[in-house]
Amino acid sequence: MSTARIAFIGGGNMATSLIAGLIADGYAPQSIQVSDPNPEQRNRLQARFGIRTFADNREALDAAETLVLCIKPQMAAKVCADIAPVLADSRPLVLSIMAGVPESAMQRWFGTELPIVRAMPNTPAMVQTGAIGLHASPEVDAEGRNRAETIMRAAGLVRWVSEEFKIDAVTAISGSGPAYFFLFMEAMEEAGVSLGLDAETARLLTIQTALGAAKMAMESNDPPSRLREQVTSPGGTTERALSVFNEADLHTLVAKAATAARDRAIELSRTLSEDT
Repeated sequence: MSTARIAFIGGGNMATSLIAGLIADGYAPQSIQVSDPNPEQRNRLQARFGIRTFADNREALDAAETLVLCIKPQMAAKVCADIAPVLADSRPLVLSIMAGVPESAMQRWFGTELPIVRAMPNTPAMVQTGAIGLHASPEVDAEGRNRAETIMRAAGLVRWVSEEFKIDAVTAISGSGPAYFFLFMEAMEEAGVSLGLDAETARLLTIQTALGAAKMAMESNDPPSRLREQVTSPGGTTERALSVFNEADLHTLVAKAATAARDRAIELSRTLSEDT
């Protein structure tokens, strides 16, 4: 793997996960530098990974070929404007993990057109099993796309989208998606307890079933519909349960929920762009 220097602005959970994945893949710790205002977090990162840490964002950018923005969207305008003079000279690839911050807003804050890749990860990225959508601005070349993908693959599966607006769909499906599954698992656990299982048994059976189903779907060439058919015996228990979901029109309900999440992502993106 390349040892080109990477600068992270923000050393929270997502940055920590990416750094852990990169180093596990063989990336040189001395090529990674992080800025974070919290001295305790800087000390933790330095002790765990042997990387360089800084309190000042501009210092962390020294000689960096890739900048990874891992900050809260509400901080974006101030941070981007502060580091803009440094970026105008070094012109690194900018990899943004900020939800809802469009490329046009970042270009405006930077005051120059830089190569930007937007990433939409989800929380399982913190255990290197994320599902991550990427979009590249026109300024990003093939090498930049490869570099961004290499970094994000340290946190899980990566898929590119051809148009930036599709990042909002990624947000609705994989970004918010873990919460949908957690909600279903919560309901499964409660159902198990109501049917007489103790809470711990209901919890473990639910989690292992979810894990097993996901593993089967990932490793099979069949679509989920076919996998569902394979475990649904005519007249059996599974068919009876699925009939209840079908009566409630589960497919339409999921589509409405995902659309609501997508629309909210669009609203938040517009608000962040207009407020600055």
